[in-house]
Amino acid sequence: MNKLRLLSILEGTSLILLLLIAVPLKRIFEMPEAVSIIGPIHGGLFIAFTLVLIFAVFKWNLKVSHAIIGFIACLIPFGSYLFKAKILNKYES
Repeated sequence: MNKLRLLSILEGTSLILLLLIAVPLKRIFEMPEAVSIIGPIHGGLFIAFTLVLIFAVFKWNLKVSHAIIGFIACLIPFGSYLFKAKILNKYES
């Protein structure tokens, strides 16, 4: 479960960096390099988070409803942080 907690923070941070730093740099300052660097990192973390979330349902007894909430939360800025704080921290390490 610790891996899922760590990935939730990393994925949430990458989404915030992408939305609040990389995209404005691309749109306002015409620096598409920022998105081309942070975008794939976020994509990889998103896929890893989703796979570990599925793994957690089968191996770590994470409730399916909590996994669905976690997936939806990772689509929303700061959602992964809330998912970790409100749901994942209730599970034992």
